[in-house]
Amino acid sequence: MIISREPHRSTAGFPVEVSEDTVTVRAHGEMDLVTAEDLSHALAEALRHASPTRPVLVDFSQVTFCDSAGLNTLITARITAETNGTRIHLTGLNRQIHRLLEITGTLPLFTATA
Repeated sequence: MIISREPHRSTAGFPVEVSEDTVTVRAHGEMDLVTAEDLSHALAEALRHASPTRPVLVDFSQVTFCDSAGLNTLITARITAETNGTRIHLTGLNRQIHRLLEITGTLPLFTATA
């Protein structure tokens, strides 16, 4: 059950959905220098609603590409989440994004599923 649906205010339109047990960010397109700030805003909004019992789920099923700017945004959000005692779970990772996390050694920082 969704408690509220709060669309992200950026031009990229990454919606943030708050439910009883998760806060979901639905990313799409390319996560790069152009969209990293929008992703950052969506993750910050999600983290405002997250808690140790309500983790953030970032749905990457509609993301086609992620570079170091997108990765840096995820790592920054992960640090904030850890400070607040919550977690970030990545789902819907395509081969390229999974490989980026693997090569950079950042995959263990997140709970991730394909």
